[in-house]
Amino acid sequence: MKKFSKYWSIFEITLLNSLAYPGELVGRSLMIIPFMWIFYQLWKVAFSAAGVDAINGLTLQDTLWYLMMTETIELGRPPIARTMSENVKDGSVAYILNKPYDFLWYQFSSAMGETIFRAIMNAIFGGLTVWLLVGAPAHPQGFLVAIPAVLGAWVLHFCINAMIGLSAFVVEDVAAFTWIYQKLAFIFGGMLIPLDFYPQWMQTLAKAMPFSSALYGPARLFVSPTMDLFIGVMSLQMFWIITLVFVLVVAYRRGLTQLTVNGG
Repeated sequence: MKKFSKYWSIFEITLLNSLAYPGELVGRSLMIIPFMWIFYQLWKVAFSAAGVDAINGLTLQDTLWYLMMTETIELGRPPIARTMSENVKDGSVAYILNKPYDFLWYQFSSAMGETIFRAIMNAIFGGLTVWLLVGAPAHPQGFLVAIPAVLGAWVLHFCINAMIGLSAFVVEDVAAFTWIYQKLAFIFGGMLIPLDFYPQWMQTLAKAMPFSSALYGPARLFVSPTMDLFIGVMSLQMFWIITLVFVLVVAYRRGLTQLTVNGG
């Protein structure tokens, strides 16, 4: 417990620092409002053109609340890969590595501290917008059921983005890898279109990937909080978390042997 108390302290400090500029925090979160308005206009036309109240089990109301949750998860995460890349470019990574804490645990604690209030503000503004557009969620208890899956989603996001960030130990600039990851998350994570609307073969492929566990799973659980879905989402998340944590640790240890520190 003493060993991990310092990481809790890092989490608390980062959490408090995220409140240092409330105007910036609110300004960033307001971006979700036009996103949800655009989604509403698009999907209202799509459901109207289809002439149905529900598509593969999702109504317009469910779809908007689903998209609100995926946007909250995505917009709430900090740019871990870019931060790690900048640490390598300016040489500050040497300073961080020489501190009496584990580099990955430090990055994780800092990322989680930066995520909490971002996500809360996005959920508040996004939720109010969707509520005004289509009404309250059909299953309000879904919020509580989805919390463990949202936490798991942040862990998955961290693992993937940290691995991208570690590639900076070799290539320094990771912007291209970040761009590729974002596009894969958009398509196979169901960020812009629920995976339920994909062809069956593509649903099967996408749902088996870690991207769906980081976005689709928590959002789908939010609008359909059933025990079977909860078990399925959490089981798949745990599988990918364990797998990616193992890969991340191996990549970190190998990356240290190839790190060239500049600047600083």
